[in-house]
Amino acid sequence: MEKVDLTDKQKKARRSRSVALGIVLAVLAVLFYVVTIIKIGPAVFDRTM
Repeated sequence: MEKVDLTDKQKKARRSRSVALGIVLAVLAVLFYVVTIIKIGPAVFDRTM
């Protein structure tokens, strides 16, 4: 198998894309959570356990 060596610039670009993708996924997860809570309404907090 042939191994490809990345330059420092390519490694930095890959890292930046990975961080950006992680942030986007985290924001989407929080957004879905907030939208779900808003759609369910405040009654979700009034339930008896």
